[in-house]
Amino acid sequence: MSTDVDLTERERAVVNAFQGGFPVVERPFEPAADAMRDRGVDIDASELLEIVRDLDERGVLSRFGSLVNAQEIGGAATLVAMHAPDDRFDEIVERVNDRREVAHNYEREHPHLNVWFVVSVADGEARTASDRIEEVLAEIEAETGQATYNLPKQQEFRVEAKFYVDGPFDGDGDPDAAGIDCTELGPDVSPTDESALSPAERDLVLEIQDGFPPTETPYADVAEAVGRDVEWVLETIARFDREGKIRRIGVVPNHYALGYTENGMTVWNVPDEVVPEVGPDVASLPFVTHCYRRPRHEGVWPYNFFAMTHGRSEAESQRRIERVRETMSEHWDVADEDWDSLFSTQILKKTGIRLAERADANTRER
Repeated sequence: MSTDVDLTERERAVVNAFQGGFPVVERPFEPAADAMRDRGVDIDASELLEIVRDLDERGVLSRFGSLVNAQEIGGAATLVAMHAPDDRFDEIVERVNDRREVAHNYEREHPHLNVWFVVSVADGEARTASDRIEEVLAEIEAETGQATYNLPKQQEFRVEAKFYVDGPFDGDGDPDAAGIDCTELGPDVSPTDESALSPAERDLVLEIQDGFPPTETPYADVAEAVGRDVEWVLETIARFDREGKIRRIGVVPNHYALGYTENGMTVWNVPDEVVPEVGPDVASLPFVTHCYRRPRHEGVWPYNFFAMTHGRSEAESQRRIERVRETMSEHWDVADEDWDSLFSTQILKKTGIRLAERADANTRER
């Protein structure tokens, strides 16, 4: 895959402008183009749509539409680490990847724990999702003869994987100043505390999980696909956005295509008492895309804090990791043995989290 896509100035503007905050109105490209013109980029609705289509077809975008928050749809997911010896590596990876519950799997640089995968499961009638995760891990251990180390998310400080390119709306390095936010353009809806989905909401989630059709009327096209009127689709998507069932709406870049090839998972043994202070500070760094507290495993895994960084070169990635270390050092005395950086060396599986079972299990007739 190419890691150096040649983008025009207007293509860069589109990538930067709407990684979130896309209008939720029947013809969204018109107000989106208006907002870009108000900020100095001469573009109309048809040109904006054509650029989004072209970027999608070229693989610069992984999708256009909504980024569904799987953890709010039902079920559960967890990060798991394990060791695969060199002489059995392919065999073990194949057995792990054969599990339909495994959504992502990466080989990472570590002297022992070199296989890292995500397990995603639905709630069941007779057991919880966490019970099912334990069952899956026990089955993987029995099949491979290797121990697994469950690292569920205990606290989330940041999940904001946005990737900007040099050009208009890039925020000059400050992601809070980047992009254009048009979320106020849409239905006036209020969030609810309802966690279960109706059958119609389930159908909507499954229809939009891979994005919207890049047309002049994407919400109307979604409405036709799920057999509902467009007003209901607009109101439900806007409400899901406010409730957190949707993380954001807009263009979702393929970060590899934009040159963000250095994927560094930094892990830290942070004193428990300072984690509440460290978390928000590290999460505020503009290049940290994911930031969590996870459990330790005594004698095997001493780290309780994860911060994911991405860079467009090894040098840029190392500078960003050093910034994380400097931020950590403001709160406690960080020794060399207190942290590590695990770069991915190979994508072993990347199917995405299948929402169908999780949504089905969380659907109630009403």
